[in-house]
Amino acid sequence: MPTFQPASFLNGQLRIPGDKSLSHRAAIFSALTSEKVVIKDFLFSADCLSTLNCLSALGVNWHRIGGDVVLQGVGLHGFTSPKLPLDAGNSGTTARLLLGILAGQNFTVQMRGDASLSKRPMGRVLKPLAQMGASFTAVNDNFLPITKEATFRPLSGLRYQMPVASAQLKSALLLAALYADGPSTITEPSHSRDHTERMLQLFNADISRNDTCISLLPHRELHAPTTLQIPADISSAAYWLVAATIIPHSHIELPAVGINEYRCGLICALQKMGAHIILRRKVCIDNEWQADITVSSAQLHGIDIGKDDIPQLIDEIPILSVAALFASGKTHISGAEELRFKESDRLHSIASELNKLAPGAVTETSDGLIIDPSIPKQWASCSSHLDHRIAMSLIIAMAAGRGGELDEIASIDISYPQFLNDFTQLAYYQ
Repeated sequence: MPTFQPASFLNGQLRIPGDKSLSHRAAIFSALTSEKVVIKDFLFSADCLSTLNCLSALGVNWHRIGGDVVLQGVGLHGFTSPKLPLDAGNSGTTARLLLGILAGQNFTVQMRGDASLSKRPMGRVLKPLAQMGASFTAVNDNFLPITKEATFRPLSGLRYQMPVASAQLKSALLLAALYADGPSTITEPSHSRDHTERMLQLFNADISRNDTCISLLPHRELHAPTTLQIPADISSAAYWLVAATIIPHSHIELPAVGINEYRCGLICALQKMGAHIILRRKVCIDNEWQADITVSSAQLHGIDIGKDDIPQLIDEIPILSVAALFASGKTHISGAEELRFKESDRLHSIASELNKLAPGAVTETSDGLIIDPSIPKQWASCSSHLDHRIAMSLIIAMAAGRGGELDEIASIDISYPQFLNDFTQLAYYQ
């Protein structure tokens, strides 16, 4: 098992890999056009490669040049029937977004995933797609593998009130709405990340937003820019924002990080806790905002994180929990029950593993965590639960605490393949 020692400090400038959410969407939306698109700084992680491989199986040609993808789109109706089931691997984004596109195709196709993804519920997406006229067969009506029967007429437009704020659900429905015979209106209970809406606007779709209500008119041909720039991933930057904050004498500069307003919840939470985080040179490129971020070590204090905060930092709760473990005063996290349906039950995973590093510090509730940083830290042997975000969060916790060892770290490749190399680049030991 790899062992991680306490770091004396972190220092340096680091170019974070491209945004995972945007890499998925850039490939999918480029495929929906009839044009050649160069996607710059694409994230070549396991999840994003699952999307590219599924698109290949559907007849989309692409190739890699350095850190970029060159993709030739086939248009809304140019996909071809795959010879084998589509394999989404571990990627819920791949599965759910492509189900939206497959709902409008005139061929039968099966979607499957690995053992972990096959345990994650899909019924929330399948139900509204079925209301639009798509026909699916799934395990227990809810799980992969899922077979989509051929659709020989346009889908029906949809008016739908989403039960939860979910960017994946919203994106699947908006993609299906491109194949509908009339307008669709999707209403969120609160704002989730809006990468799909922004990219649809960039690609010339007839889409509008009124607060949490999104409307889309179908049948407009999509047009892609010649090049599409992917900013650095704020969810990957999150580990360094926390690490440089809680490890004394640290200072890190992170250029060109995406700062979508519905993805910056971690920055807001850390600043409320007392973090020294500065954003400079804000610029909007390809309808997405980015900035250079500087972070230095600081003494944090505990805060309350509630249901309204969760959609803006859903992926960052594990690493935020690590920050709370090194603050002064308790942190209360609630309204995060959605985390029980990720690659692992992330509430249980992070609670059980942090309690190995600081016994009794984390209390797990039905929808969140209570974190008491007063508990002394210790060296421990931990498990990643085969979850990439748990693995990276624990490595930061070990570096800031007494060290430890961690099994099953290969899952890191799902979202941040160069994480360990970047950690080595930034960490100093005395």
